[in-house]
Amino acid sequence: MVILAGAITALLVLIIKVRLNANLALILISALTAVATRIPTAEIVPTMIEGFGTTLGNVALLIGLGAMLGRMLEQSGGADVLAEGMLRIFGEKRAPLALSVASLLFGFPIFFDAGLVVMLPIIFSIAQRFGGSVLIYALPAAGAFQVMHGLMPPHPGPVAATGLIGANLGLVLMTGLLISVPVWYLAGYRFTMWLGRRYDLPVPEILGGTQSRELQGPRPSMAVVLSLLLLPVLLICMNTTLSTLVADGLIGGSGLVDALIALGQTPVALFITVLVALFLLGFQRGIPAHTTEVLVDKALMPVVTIIFLAGTGGMFGAVLRASGIGSALADGLETLGLPLIVAAYLISVTLRVAQGSATVAVTTTAALLAPAVLVMDLGELQLALIVLAMAAGSFFASHVNDSGFWLVRGFLEMDTPTALKVWTTTSSVISLTSFALVAAVYAVVS
Repeated sequence: MVILAGAITALLVLIIKVRLNANLALILISALTAVATRIPTAEIVPTMIEGFGTTLGNVALLIGLGAMLGRMLEQSGGADVLAEGMLRIFGEKRAPLALSVASLLFGFPIFFDAGLVVMLPIIFSIAQRFGGSVLIYALPAAGAFQVMHGLMPPHPGPVAATGLIGANLGLVLMTGLLISVPVWYLAGYRFTMWLGRRYDLPVPEILGGTQSRELQGPRPSMAVVLSLLLLPVLLICMNTTLSTLVADGLIGGSGLVDALIALGQTPVALFITVLVALFLLGFQRGIPAHTTEVLVDKALMPVVTIIFLAGTGGMFGAVLRASGIGSALADGLETLGLPLIVAAYLISVTLRVAQGSATVAVTTTAALLAPAVLVMDLGELQLALIVLAMAAGSFFASHVNDSGFWLVRGFLEMDTPTALKVWTTTSSVISLTSFALVAAVYAVVS
């Protein structure tokens, strides 16, 4: 436990004070922890490489395919279509709700930063049209993106944590969806509407209009956008449902059932959706093949660092498992009387506040707790909820060490004190609400 505490402290010092890249810091601390816990010298490098490779096998496809899908939806004008469709459904008087729902749906495949940047020109246009503080329109949309990015696969934090502790990704997705909807409504929409009315900010002029799109041509229909957002969710839910029915003996296994289960595995579901998106957003709209090829390549560039980070987090976790620290951590939690679900949230919160990156926070937390989780007799639903608890802690109190904080502050043209009052509070309330619901469900199923 002393070595574990020293490893965490050294990791934070390297990332925060020394400003060493998080990937390099995790590799260095993994190696030093292996030496300190007397893992045989000949086994150190194989243990680290195995942990790195196993984790990448679980997460690289998911993050990469999710980035491709999000990029195509973004650059085809799908965000515009979604926002305008929501306005028609909810009416002009509920414009903030329409923008928030559109962001919630669009936030499934696309990262927080990219999604918000794409939606902001639409948000500013609607705010100018209907009047009032820009925060009334911007905060509910940003809150919806935060909920989806923080809690839902295929975003990197939940995906990495799922792989590291061996949870069922389909169950994490379904449970995350059930948790995300009330969290979004209570904290991502209702609370942000209340908070937005307290600060009267004008509509910024930083963006002149909707950004140019790489996939030119007629915009996709609302039906196409919704089908691409729902297709992977439906396929993954089909996999989880059929797998559960087979495991419980309610239906018998057959070639058809096995094929449907395979189609619903998360990497397969996302791959199918990306192919469908290439057809509907590219070929069917007359987009040249080389244009979509370049677009997909560009989608992968921003996520390479995130994928590598997930791998180095897995490396750290493999060293902790091999060292026996996991068993010691499990014993320590039992001695302290601190439930695992609470420890998962608090460790993630601490790492998030200390170094700013949600992905680093959730990945490191999962790596730290994975050895302890493996020695406990936990059901699949409990594992899924532990993943969501880590994810909820990973976006608590977005502040000056978080790039998302500066993005929100800069585009909404707030000063830093106002941004701390507005966005730091928003992210904290969403995080606390998420954990409260996760902990309540965990208490019921345990």
